[in-house]
Formats: sequence, structure tokens, C-alpha cells
Amino acid sequence: MTVATTGSTDLRPATAATANPLVAPTAAGHHRILTGDRPTGPLHLGHYFGTLRNRVELQAQGLELMIVIPDYQVITDRDRADRPAEHAENLVLDYLAAGVDPERATIFTHSSVPALNQLMLPFLSLVSVAELSRNPTVKDEIAHSRQSAVSGLMFTYPVHQAADILFCKADLVPVGQDQLPHLEVTRTIARRFNDRYAPLFPQPQALLSRAPLLLGTDAGKMSKSRGNAIALGADEDETARLLRGAVTDPDRHIAYDPENRPGVSNLLLLTALCQDRDPHAVAEEIGSGGAALLKRTATEAVNEYFRPLRARRAELAADRTVLREVLHAGNARANAVADRTLDEVRTAMGTC
Repeated sequence: MTVATTGSTDLRPATAATANPLVAPTAAGHHRILTGDRPTGPLHLGHYFGTLRNRVELQAQGLELMIVIPDYQVITDRDRADRPAEHAENLVLDYLAAGVDPERATIFTHSSVPALNQLMLPFLSLVSVAELSRNPTVKDEIAHSRQSAVSGLMFTYPVHQAADILFCKADLVPVGQDQLPHLEVTRTIARRFNDRYAPLFPQPQALLSRAPLLLGTDAGKMSKSRGNAIALGADEDETARLLRGAVTDPDRHIAYDPENRPGVSNLLLLTALCQDRDPHAVAEEIGSGGAALLKRTATEAVNEYFRPLRARRAELAADRTVLREVLHAGNARANAVADRTLDEVRTAMGTC
């Protein structure tokens, strides 16, 4: 587990091969960011500190956000999508509650933008089967697939992501290290299209985040599917219950040591993020108070920090018409962009 400077955005653009990313631009011209979340369940605290808060801060810096809800990608690793429309609306609910401005951000779903998905066909012609086969991220996703047989959609997943990014000509894409191979496929497709047909697409850079990695309450990877996450929509009592059950260790003296004491360190980090403090300082304050005091401190910090967000979320949830209107408007804007890009692609390729 690594620690970020709390309370600030620290995103760094890099090509997939760059080991030392630079500081993200804030005022040097217009930048368009493509990001998103699969509609498979509620977003949790790890999503908030890992991505949502950064999106709000990037938007405040004047960068344009395109947020895709990739409902088609849900069926890459499962037989069918479970209530995709409901999950998509809940993602919008979390975005708005976290502070994303729908007047400046375009929030849309895969299935509502036909031209975006149509771009995948010419893009597939620009990469080989061998290149897709050796993509390490695809290999990992296939290994962890929920399906007994791997679908063709899983195999072409990086190309579908390339269509997500290039349809709107995004030049910056927030990713983790594990997603860099996917982004390199996008850069390859953009470069080959530009060389073969016409210079239409940017070669997008990665925005590598120093955002901290929050673990789940079991000290494992925080995940919607593992039942170890605290959802953004959880109330204060549920938050307290989940944190009371969080894994710690027998050592009564509290210290920040992510490698040797992951459970304790995770609660310290969560508290520090909510209080805009250093986790070492939180640990010193608790001292020999033990796990019980640590959990109470973390619970109070989380509930205090997320109280305004949860109030806003409850207010928005009372009238889901607003959520549908945001999606409708975002889908319309995304379709206009995708149609224009597809027309440019057809012209470049000489098709009708």
C-alpha cells in the first residue's frame, strides 16, 4: 500500500512505456479525459478516493470529462448483465453526489451510442490476433473470467476500449498500471489508422494516479463482488457495523506499517484521507488505544467526511427522473460526437 498526499489531485500523464510520468497539465490548452465504471453494482470508498474525487478536481481545473458507463462490457466476463439500467442510474447518482457537474461532463452508456461501437470494426482490422493474444491484461481477465468459455467480446475488449477513447478523441486517460497494455493498444490503433488512412486521432496519454489503494474490510482487494467494501450509499450505522468487523491484528500499539500490518494500516489510511492528515500522525494519536479505538476513530472520520455526499445522494435518489435526464442529455452529446467521428472515419477510408 502506498500513501498519497491527501486532499489533492496528483495525476501524471505518461505513455504506456514511460517510467517517470510528468505532472498533469492544468492550463496548457484543452484536454479531454475519457474515464468510466462498469455498471455491476454500487461504487465504494475505494472508487471515491481512487477516481471519483480526482474526476471532480480535474473538472474544476477546466478539463473536459467524458464518462462512459460501459454496459456492453459487463458481458465480457459473465453470461448476462444483471439490471444494467438500474446500475447505470446508480452510477450517475454516485457521480452527481460526489460533485461531478453534468452540465460540463458527458455521462453516457455504451449501448446508447451505436457509432461508437461501430468503430470497433475498422479498429479490429488494425491489430493482429497475435497482438491481442499476448496482451497481459487480457490474459489476466481471461484467467479470472466468470464464464466457463471465453467469449469473443473478452478477446476484443482492448479494441472496444480503444473505440471508447478514440470516438471522442480523448487525449488523457486515467488508468492503473495494470491497464497500461490496454492503452498501448489504443495508441497503436490510433497510430496505424493515421498512417494508413488520415491523421484523425490523437495518441492518448495515461494519467497515472498516485491515489492510495484502499483495501477491503478483510484486508484484501476492495471489490463490489467480494462483499468487503463500504458503498458510498451506506448509512452511518452500516458503516459502523462494517468497520467494527474490519480485520486488524493482536498488537495493541497502533502503527502505520502497510507491509506488515495491512489491516491496521488500511484503517489508518482511510481515517487520514477523510481528515486530510498523514496516517502516521493518526497512528501516533491513537497510540496504545488498540483496534477498538482505531475502528471508532475511522468510523467517525468516514461518517463525518461523507455526511454531505450521502445527504446529496439521498436527495437525488428521491427523484430518479433527474438521473435519467442526465443520461439522456449525455447520450445525446456522445452520439453527436460519435456520429461526427464515424463520418470522418468513413471519409478517410473511402466508404459510404
